[in-house]
Amino acid sequence: MTLKKFIQHFKSAVRGLEEDFTNISIKKAIFYLSVPMILEMVMESLFAVVDIFFVGKLGVYAVATVGLTESVLTIIYSIAIGLSMAATAIVARRIGEKKPKEASTAAFQAIIVCSFFAVAVAVLGVYQAKNMLAIMGGESDVIEMGYRYTQVIFGGNVCVMLLFLINGIFRGAGNAAVAMRALWIANAFNIVLDPILIFGLGPIPAMGLEGAAWATTTGRGIGVIYQFYILFNGKSIIKFYWESLKMNWKTIWTILKVASGGMGQFLIESASWIFLMRIISESGSVALAGYTIAIRLIIFALLPAFGLSNASATLVGQNLGALQPARAEKSAWLSAHYTAIFLGFCSIIFIGGAGFFIGIFNQQPDVIEVGRLGLTIICLGYVFFGYGMVMSQSLNGAGDTRTPTIINLAVLWGFQIPFAYFMAKTLGMGATGVFVAIAVSHSLHAVVSTLVFRRGKWKLVEV
Repeated sequence: MTLKKFIQHFKSAVRGLEEDFTNISIKKAIFYLSVPMILEMVMESLFAVVDIFFVGKLGVYAVATVGLTESVLTIIYSIAIGLSMAATAIVARRIGEKKPKEASTAAFQAIIVCSFFAVAVAVLGVYQAKNMLAIMGGESDVIEMGYRYTQVIFGGNVCVMLLFLINGIFRGAGNAAVAMRALWIANAFNIVLDPILIFGLGPIPAMGLEGAAWATTTGRGIGVIYQFYILFNGKSIIKFYWESLKMNWKTIWTILKVASGGMGQFLIESASWIFLMRIISESGSVALAGYTIAIRLIIFALLPAFGLSNASATLVGQNLGALQPARAEKSAWLSAHYTAIFLGFCSIIFIGGAGFFIGIFNQQPDVIEVGRLGLTIICLGYVFFGYGMVMSQSLNGAGDTRTPTIINLAVLWGFQIPFAYFMAKTLGMGATGVFVAIAVSHSLHAVVSTLVFRRGKWKLVEV
């Protein structure tokens, strides 16, 4: 492909021209879907890094508070991600079957279900913020300094959950460029508001750590407003008709059935991260801060890779809907190869400059050392991570959310947590032992997911 043609295709992908992804070449389909998805995730990962950069200026306790809060939030967001997986799979299947009205109806039902869960979570989080931080092992200073941050983040979780969900709907429909724009708008506001609300500007008072929470909530809320504008203005393949704006219990049941696997899948994974965070917290706030910064940098590379894996999920779902299982399988393998190459490149950069990258966010030598070790060790498994991500998402795109759930339970709980505890506590390796456990277990997860995908039972799933 010449540079001129590449630029033309890139512009088309970013503009979001609607294509029939079940008919065009697979490489072109992956490109058109993955470019906006990668750009979407690049902005998400950029915000994660920028956010921890500003929060890092507030000290170790502030960073530790963010790490503890996000660990609990990953459990909550498992609901949104599970619903998003279900919405992507069902919408993609209906689009592949050339039934856009049914796809739009499913989208509305998913939004109703997500909103119900979000309100319940908001009430729980606002009233139990201190207890959550205490259960996670937060020191008393961390709890007193950070509980307001936790309250605001939980209270505004509806914005984050709907942003995840509706973007999953757009991705399932092949409207990846719309999802990209929604997240870019949301995170652009986040990045601008972060320093203003944290440190103050003119008449705006400095709110400290709580300001970071308000920046996130406000930015995500603006992104959701944009999403609803697209859904109601009728210019997208997914649009709300008057007849679709009513409860459809059969569709809701289908969504919950598929989403339950996705929720369980991510809940198992996120809960395992909480156990790892709990083990590390026993080594003190310095270890916790180093770990939190290292994980943010890991996510910085993993989120763009999720763009490729999400493209695979959409292509698998749409091609199964179009009765083209062989094409669905080929799409998944190509996406996996591309993702592994990308993460391999990232691992070389991170391992070579681990200390430098951690030092950008915190100058404390002992924090840098913990973070450097974490970044170096975890990156050793990056190439494997790529295959595991795409194979799992491909199964989800087919509507088979149950199989990845079983894999997560076996590998992350049956192996990773006991192994991390053994390395950290029994062998006395502390945070380093946890880092080794993460690299080894996620590499094992990739091997198991790939072997299961090769069996091909996902081709028979109906949604």
